[in-house]
Amino acid sequence: MAHSAHLTHTARLRALQAYLDARRLDALVVSAPVNIAYLSGFAGSAGLLLVTREGLFLLVDGRYDVAARESLVAGRLGPVTVERVDGRYDQALASVIAREGVRHVGLEAGNVTVATLSAWRRAATGVEWEPTERVVEGQRLIKDAAEIETFRRAAKTLDYMASRLGTIVARGQTEQAVASGIDAALVDAGFQRPAFSTIVASGPNSALPHARPTSRRLEAGDLVVLDFGGVLDGYCVDLTRMAAVGSPTASAMALYEGVREANASAVRAVRPGVPASDIDRAARAVLEAKNLGEAFRHATGHGLGLEVHEAPRLARPDSEPQERLEEGMVFTIEPGAYVEGIGGVRLEDDVLVTPGGCEVLTKAPHDLLRV
Repeated sequence: MAHSAHLTHTARLRALQAYLDARRLDALVVSAPVNIAYLSGFAGSAGLLLVTREGLFLLVDGRYDVAARESLVAGRLGPVTVERVDGRYDQALASVIAREGVRHVGLEAGNVTVATLSAWRRAATGVEWEPTERVVEGQRLIKDAAEIETFRRAAKTLDYMASRLGTIVARGQTEQAVASGIDAALVDAGFQRPAFSTIVASGPNSALPHARPTSRRLEAGDLVVLDFGGVLDGYCVDLTRMAAVGSPTASAMALYEGVREANASAVRAVRPGVPASDIDRAARAVLEAKNLGEAFRHATGHGLGLEVHEAPRLARPDSEPQERLEEGMVFTIEPGAYVEGIGGVRLEDDVLVTPGGCEVLTKAPHDLLRV
């Protein structure tokens, strides 16, 4: 397994080196912790990764030096050279840059502050710094074989967790108590931790798309939104299912059935080459036909990976530049409808783009949980 991890990170780093060659950059300083983890396997809270055309240098301070070297020997890191930082990071980075003789160096513009860049310029004189945008994020957009295997295991674990909702959600409990129960069950199922703050929204609160759990108790007639996810081997999965306390009204059931149909329509629209906005359009068209277009107040989905919200974003074409779907992308499909006086419904699944369409990774039934 460690050998496989080493090979995976080697392939990712080699792809980045090819980018450097194409852009005629001597090196790139990777400073976003999530990107460092993706490329090297190192997941500490502080560090820098200097990627040159020939070498890979992981700069870490005394808190992580020994652990990083042990991980390297064990094959859990990519082919990096560990450089211990005994003083300031800017000076250590300048020292490695000077030793390696690189002069044209890229930086992650979205993650480097003006103050940090100023410090780098003072420490590394004679270096030409070039801002880059979302270089590693572009690599992360297409999942490799190791990531896809992790997603499948994580989705299966999340499905198991969803099968236990009937033992967690109960009439009379507070939203906060249900959320705490879900969080505990996620860890018990095998996740490292919840991927985000679990959402439990009942009754009038369910009509708020991103409500947070409160002290409100679940009452007869409530619709209950249950939105939760977990982190497995660093990767995030995300699921939303619905519960009803007692018998839902006809209006609530119509809302639920509309969202369920919108979810299915969006899944059917997924295939390589189509704009991400087409998936949003497929879901939105179903709800608009049922006079629920105004009740759908958010995008249809978002990418998943080392972060719970990544590219691509499945939204209206006029909201932001749209990416075309490619094989290997993983994202959520989560249409919703929220109506004051009735409540809200959201049904969310995680999907993988395949050559002929998509694989729905989360297979938990969409059936309304009656409590």
